[in-house]
Amino acid sequence: MTSSRVAHELASILVPIGIVGAVLAVLCAALAAVAIARGAAGLAGGAVGVWVPAAVLSLAASFASQWTPLIVSGAALVGMLVIGAVARSIVTAGEPARAQARAARLEEAEAAAATTATTSTTTVQTPRASTGSVGTGTASTGTVPALAS
Repeated sequence: MTSSRVAHELASILVPIGIVGAVLAVLCAALAAVAIARGAAGLAGGAVGVWVPAAVLSLAASFASQWTPLIVSGAALVGMLVIGAVARSIVTAGEPARAQARAARLEEAEAAAATTATTSTTTVQTPRASTGSVGTGTASTGTVPALAS
């Protein structure tokens, strides 16, 4: 076989491998963006950790002079990391308002509990006499008698 024929045969194998690697890399980058936006650092690290071998798979297409899968996987990671960081900053920007609303609800609940506590302390409760008897028999667990007597 001539060298051009070998190169063509390798290209027919390596380019699809590179495309699959690029698709996996884009999926991992999207998962990393969602994880960053939610503040899940462990999941983001795991997604980027899986992105690395997927990007190496996309590098396989470069042996056939196809650089598009590698460029797409790299650009996807950079883009998704930026999108995740922007989304996280938007989420954390609204956090003080949510914290104030939570504090207001907590104060209302404490006020309601204090009102309930003051009304229950004014009610006179009479002690109840115990009618139960203390058993001196052997312990049993259903239908099977206990081992210790």
